[in-house]
Amino acid sequence: MKKSMKPESLMMSYGYKPELSEGAIKCPIFLTSTFVFKSAEEGKAYFELAYGKREKLPGEEMGLIYSRINNPDLEILENRLRLWDGADDCAVFESGMSAISTVLLEFLKPGDLLLYSSPTYGGTDHFINHFLPKIGVHTVGFTSEMDAQEITDAIKATGHADRLQHVHLETPANPTNSLIDIEMVRSVVDQFSRADEPVTVAVDNTYMGPLWQHPLKHGADLVMYSATKYIGGHSDLIAGAVLGNADLMLRVKTLRTFLGNMASPHTGWMLLRSLETLKIRMEAMQANAQKVAAFLNDHPKVASIKYLGLIEEGTRNYDIYKRQCAGPGAMVSFLIKGGEPEAFKFLNSLQLVKLAVSLGGTESLAEHPKSMTHAGVDDEHLEHIGVTDALVRLSIGVEHHEDLIWDISQALDAVTIPENAMA
Repeated sequence: MKKSMKPESLMMSYGYKPELSEGAIKCPIFLTSTFVFKSAEEGKAYFELAYGKREKLPGEEMGLIYSRINNPDLEILENRLRLWDGADDCAVFESGMSAISTVLLEFLKPGDLLLYSSPTYGGTDHFINHFLPKIGVHTVGFTSEMDAQEITDAIKATGHADRLQHVHLETPANPTNSLIDIEMVRSVVDQFSRADEPVTVAVDNTYMGPLWQHPLKHGADLVMYSATKYIGGHSDLIAGAVLGNADLMLRVKTLRTFLGNMASPHTGWMLLRSLETLKIRMEAMQANAQKVAAFLNDHPKVASIKYLGLIEEGTRNYDIYKRQCAGPGAMVSFLIKGGEPEAFKFLNSLQLVKLAVSLGGTESLAEHPKSMTHAGVDDEHLEHIGVTDALVRLSIGVEHHEDLIWDISQALDAVTIPENAMA
């Protein structure tokens, strides 16, 4: 009898056969551009599958052709990564933005309408609002405060409701931790689906990583990650990933082949290393974040805190959190009393926590979203979604929580809050 094992157990060996690599316990780095065919007939058969000219025969496996199409490091990585979300297939990209932009380009064409949640990562926001209109794609945003009827009305108000084709969600949102109800959005957009072209829903799950939320179980068609973050986990690589059902992933992988934006074998190998410790790293980060958030929540120089573990029970957001998330995660944002000068003084006074963008690495990081990660977003829109001069974002790492709290405490001590902001 074969036991069904948990993903964290399978991360060590799933999809890899040591006997094919001289018995090496770990998968080697396959630094090769091309692969040798045993015969011309074999090469023909591989290309027929790669270009969708025929279906796989019973028991047939896709052979190795060229590292722009497939490579052992990437294939093993993709097979392991899909286990966390229960997806049919996975495609790894050279960056998170590469993954997101490929999905948007594949599922949208001129004249189509994109529905997207706001706030979203600054790079994504720029691509949606500045690039997509150039190729004739219409866009409409909505916030976490809007209900199903308000989102429906916003779609209809565009005048392009009959061309709604794709939905991009980011939940929790970067950098405010705002939650989007995936199931609610799914029910809204299904009203606009057409039998020949159903509306696809993609979720950027970077903030939760593969551990704390599984959007495919809540109505999403695709889940996307900046694998640079929790999946990589060591701030030493750049990568992205898209996961979903076989039919949609065939489209994503086909476009990836022609755009040529897959990750390198070396990056694939490094991510294989990282997957082995993903669960224990993320659990340690979350435990630290809960303690840091509790400290900040009671601090007199903090105006308000945005952390999933502190959502008030009985609220709409608490209901979404309990249904969608397996934990509060390790991203903490807070509003310091004052504005940019006070936020900057806090950031400049940190000693252990590093002042840098990105998130999900073993080290704790702090940044100022309005002037850094979201600098490309219109100021008026930033104010509307709560990304103000006073907002600070923390990515909590694996250091000892007492040292993190000491550092944050001494940095807050260095800040002088204006008297009119202390109330």
